[in-house]
Amino acid sequence: MSQGYSVPLEKIIDNHNLDVVYLPKPADKILIKSAEINRPGIVLTGYTDYFDSLRIQILGWTELGFLLNMNDEERNKALGYWLSLKPAAAVITRGLDIPDYFVDACKKYEVPLLKTEEETSPFLAALIAYLNQELAPRITRHGVLVEVYGEGVLITGESGAGKSEAAIELIKRGHRLIADDAVEIRKISDKTLMGNSPSNIRHFIELRGIGIIDARRIFGMGAVKPSEKIDMVIQLEAWDSTKAYDRLGLDNEYANILNVKVPAITVPITPGRNLAVIVETAAMNNRQKKMGYNAAKDLMHSLGMEDIKPEDKEVDIWQE
Repeated sequence: MSQGYSVPLEKIIDNHNLDVVYLPKPADKILIKSAEINRPGIVLTGYTDYFDSLRIQILGWTELGFLLNMNDEERNKALGYWLSLKPAAAVITRGLDIPDYFVDACKKYEVPLLKTEEETSPFLAALIAYLNQELAPRITRHGVLVEVYGEGVLITGESGAGKSEAAIELIKRGHRLIADDAVEIRKISDKTLMGNSPSNIRHFIELRGIGIIDARRIFGMGAVKPSEKIDMVIQLEAWDSTKAYDRLGLDNEYANILNVKVPAITVPITPGRNLAVIVETAAMNNRQKKMGYNAAKDLMHSLGMEDIKPEDKEVDIWQE
């Protein structure tokens, strides 16, 4: 999942408030390339098959207690089995005192040694979540990402379709901007996409005829958000009288982004349509569907019509 991306150990240290016990070289030069985490466990007994040296290693009461009960010869042999494989880094949890022999072994094999006051399980969960996001596969695409009623809505369409104008109106109605023009999309799990803005254009919006504005400075901190999960896609396109647009919403349209299916709808644009209200309504309707209610199906039942089996239709949202 994390192939091709890396994060400096320095960034992990800063983000998780880790104490540095030993580093073989500057932390910004040590790159972590795997989102997977390990506890040494059976490796300390000499079974080293399938060991992944790219993973950060976590040690708590169990591991240190296991080493403490050994004599010097057994302990040196156990640490040699493990540290000779050059794990990416070792982190001691719970603020436990680190024995001198452990520090000396890390120095001998040049393995970074860190320490945290957090308990083992919460730290593991937090670090895995952080690495999953930092090392996630990603793409950058043209569009606007906004948070509307808690739903992450990705608005796509050709340049000049009105995406930024819709975003401004949504901000004025109390919703929040994540990204305008360029949206960086990360696949943080098999079912979850997270979107954010590239740091150099974060909070900026381009409005034709006005120019570049800073949404955070004009509308306040409550108008922006650094990142948001992508729950649905709304594609804006010029009205085509020859095209049959979905009027009931029975079919399941979706956009395939990084092999994740995201609910999608296509909204035709005509003069006078209030795009902000349409986006709000679409977000609330999508939220209702996730909670198990489908208005179109309810209408069919009330009219005494049989259930129509919905079709899955993939929408091409990157036509521009």
